[in-house]
Amino acid sequence: MSRPVVHFEIIGTDPTRLRGYYGELFGWEFDTSGPVSDQVSEPGGYGFVETGGIPGGVGGGAKHESHVVFYVGVPDVAAALAEAERLGGTRRMGPDRVAGRDLVVAHFADPDGNLVGLAGPA
Repeated sequence: MSRPVVHFEIIGTDPTRLRGYYGELFGWEFDTSGPVSDQVSEPGGYGFVETGGIPGGVGGGAKHESHVVFYVGVPDVAAALAEAERLGGTRRMGPDRVAGRDLVVAHFADPDGNLVGLAGPA
């Protein structure tokens, strides 16, 4: 069974500036009230956005490396991460349970170094 892309993120060192940029460019409005993993963004620095397509978020902070990532929905994040590694990928983050949510996330780099996220139930 094919797994869907369920979320995207744009992460940078100045998330306020990035949200302003993408808000003006695409008309996106951000909700910064929701919790995210500290490994993804500084507290209060992440803004969720509903684009009319795949939901996403823009965040980060001074200690976060700039990148864009998409998340694939999986039933078991730890198992999917282990399979990604078995096939030649490299674990970059997680699995990490998101505080206040029934959600686990992880990142891996594929064999060419592209960053990919995994998301699933806790």
